[in-house]
Amino acid sequence: MTKNRLESFSDGVLAVIITIMVLEMKVPHGADLAAILPLLPVFASYVLSFIFIGVYWNNHHHLLHTVDHVTGGVLWANLHLLFWLSLVPFATGWMGENDFAPLPVALYGLLQLLAGFAFFLLVQALIRTHGRDSALATAIGRDFKGKTSLIVYTVAVPLSFFSAPLAFALYVTIAVVWLVPDRRFERALEGSR
Repeated sequence: MTKNRLESFSDGVLAVIITIMVLEMKVPHGADLAAILPLLPVFASYVLSFIFIGVYWNNHHHLLHTVDHVTGGVLWANLHLLFWLSLVPFATGWMGENDFAPLPVALYGLLQLLAGFAFFLLVQALIRTHGRDSALATAIGRDFKGKTSLIVYTVAVPLSFFSAPLAFALYVTIAVVWLVPDRRFERALEGSR
């Protein structure tokens, strides 16, 4: 089956996730700077989550650009990813509303870990469908950045209970690493032409 419906559905879900996150930010009851200051943790959580959702959207786009069809297994792997990402607005709001308390920070990291693992499973399902010599498999390579991110999340989640600010800093670090443009897909597509 073609990939068009999977791509359109995923784009729609990710757009709804971002919309939900921004709607969760409450308007302050005041017109001065003091009214905005309590919203800074909520805004910081939103910015981080917006970046993460944007990174997933971008990588999902690149991923699907390298393939020409999907299977039922790929559809379920994609839904698995979207499930974990759909919980990000809850964790984002909880973490921001509670000034980065340990449990919300840990849950946020756990959701990022589970979403990252789900993305890994989606990639593996697509590679199984298209073969180890496909443009996708070439682009992914050993996936150092993806695997390292999963390791950092695995460390950061329990670390949240000892130092929530340090765990949050690790989440920010992962976001910054993923913001650096990844040229693997472009190189693989150019090589396959």
